Amino acid sequence: MNPLESLRVAGESLAANRLRSLLTMIGVIIGVAAVVVLVAIGGGAKSMVENEVEGLGSNIILIVPGKFAFGTAPSLSRLQYSDIDLAARVVGSPDDVTASITSGEEVRSGPLDFFATVQGLTQTVPQIFNRPIAQGAYLTKADVDTGARVVVLGADVASALFPGEDPVGRPVTIAGVRFRVVGVAVRRGSAFGVSQDSQVDIPITAAQRLFGVSAVQDLAVKAPTPDRIKPLSDQLVAALSAKYPGERFSAVTQDQILGTIGRILSLLTLVLAAIAGISLLVGGVGVSNIMLVGVRERTREIGLRKALGARQRDVTLQFLIEAVLLTAVGGAIGILLGVAISAAVGALSPLPTQIAWWSPAVAFAVSVAVGVFFGVVPARRAGRLDPVVALRTD
Repeated sequence: MNPLESLRVAGESLAANRLRSLLTMIGVIIGVAAVVVLVAIGGGAKSMVENEVEGLGSNIILIVPGKFAFGTAPSLSRLQYSDIDLAARVVGSPDDVTASITSGEEVRSGPLDFFATVQGLTQTVPQIFNRPIAQGAYLTKADVDTGARVVVLGADVASALFPGEDPVGRPVTIAGVRFRVVGVAVRRGSAFGVSQDSQVDIPITAAQRLFGVSAVQDLAVKAPTPDRIKPLSDQLVAALSAKYPGERFSAVTQDQILGTIGRILSLLTLVLAAIAGISLLVGGVGVSNIMLVGVRERTREIGLRKALGARQRDVTLQFLIEAVLLTAVGGAIGILLGVAISAAVGALSPLPTQIAWWSPAVAFAVSVAVGVFFGVVPARRAGRLDPVVALRTD
C-alpha cells in the first residue's frame, strides 16, 4: 500500500467516526489557537510600546543622574538649569537641548479642577519631541527667560477645565499660583500607561520658582542623525562628570528602552506560548489513547490486511498517518480559530494584537510533531499484531 492509498484509507476511517475524531482533536485545536492568540497579544503589546517610544520623537538622548535602571527610583539630581548651555555646546545647537522638572499638582479654573502632571520645560521642546499644538502657541524663549506664568494645557485638562470653550487667554491656577493659558496640545493618547493629555507645560524657570527648587531632573538632547547618538551620549556624560566630580550620569536612548522592554515582552510571550503549548501535549495524549482504542476495535481488520499481504510497515504507516492527520486537521482548525479570536480581541478590546507569521507555522508544525510522537506507539502496536491471532479476535 503506497502512502497516498494509506492517506485515503486514513481519511475514510476518520470520516466514519466524525464525532470521535472531533473530540480527539479538541485538545490540539485549543492548544494551537491559544498559542496563536497569546503570541498575537504579545506581539501587539510589543508593537504598541515601540510606536509609543518612536512617537516621542526620533534620535532622543535622555541624560539622567545616577545609574539608570527600570524599576528603580531615580537618583537625586544635581543637574542645574545652566547645564542646558553645557549640553548645547557639546551638541553644537541650543535648539536641540531641553531640560525638565515634573510634579503632580492641582490645576483649577473657577470651580473646576484637574490633577495634572505639571512639566517645567523650555521653548525647544517642539523641535525635540513630538508636541504639536492644536490651539494657540507653545512657550517662547522670552517666556523661559523671564519665568512668565504661562501654560500649555493637555487635551484632557483643557476639556475638563473649559468644556466647550476656547481656553487660550483664560486664567488657571497651578498649586495656587495664577497662570495664563497660551496654547492647547493636540490629543496624543497614552505612553507607557501614562496619559500625555493629562499634562500641562510651563516655563522651566517658572517651575523652579513654583516648586521651590533650583535643580532640573534631566536633560533631553536630539542627535542630528542616528549614527551620532552613541558619540553624543558619551560626550555628554563625560562633560557632566567633569563638571560634577564624583557624580554619575547615564545616557538613555530609545534603542535601549526598546531593547529592554522588547526583551521583557518577548520572554513573557514565550512563557505564555509555552503554557498554551501544554494543551497540545494534553491533546497528544488524547490522540494516543484514541488510537490505541482504534487498534483494539480494528484488530480483525488488521489481521485480514496482513493475511492478504500487507506488511508490518504498511499497517504501521496507515495508523501513523491517521494520528498525524488528526493533529494536522486539528492544527489547521486551531490556526483559523486563533486568527479569528486574535482579530476579535484586537477589534473589540483595548488589548492590541499582531499576528506574527511564524506563530501559526510553528503551532501547526508542533501539532504535526505531536501526531507523530503520540501516534508511534499505537501504530507500532498495530503493525506487530500477529495476523492469526488478530483474525481469531472477536
